[in-house]
Amino acid sequence: MAKYDKADLERRMKGAIDALKHDLSGLRTGRANTALLEPITVTVYGSAMPITSVATISAPEPRMLSVQVWDKTNIGPVEKAIRSAGLGLNPINDGNTLRLPIPDLTEERRKELAKLASSYAEKARVAVRNVRRDGIENLKADEKKKEISEDDRKRGETEVQKLTDEMVKALDEVFAAKEKEILGK
Repeated sequence: MAKYDKADLERRMKGAIDALKHDLSGLRTGRANTALLEPITVTVYGSAMPITSVATISAPEPRMLSVQVWDKTNIGPVEKAIRSAGLGLNPINDGNTLRLPIPDLTEERRKELAKLASSYAEKARVAVRNVRRDGIENLKADEKKKEISEDDRKRGETEVQKLTDEMVKALDEVFAAKEKEILGK
């Protein structure tokens, strides 16, 4: 049975775009939003877990986030993960709760957020290129098993590249819109 499935490749590439949109939705321009912390992973119990698996995140005030850690022993790792996430947030420890004041958006802060958005976009591009690589490898495997001809493989590779180019263009458009919002241009 043929391994190459264009619909599956397209679904996986669109998943990378959706993941980018989700990550970028957390980058707010000055207001507290719980999605800001969702991309953060915390190393607890010997494995990396999303912050939402070890704590409850809320926005009690427009410029403040609250992270209620369920297990008091995890406060340190959660605080460390937030500090090292590159979001420019400094947690204030209140026992089982971490308070995160959202700083004003200075020009420097806007540039930091734009840089973070750029790193999210690059991760999404890498994900799309990995899907492209998988598709091409599947085409080559199908050709090797004599399920498709060399011409079919080449046609398939052209289709995969065209799909990849469309998805990267869509990623770039999503990133450009968010960058424009962050930088206020």
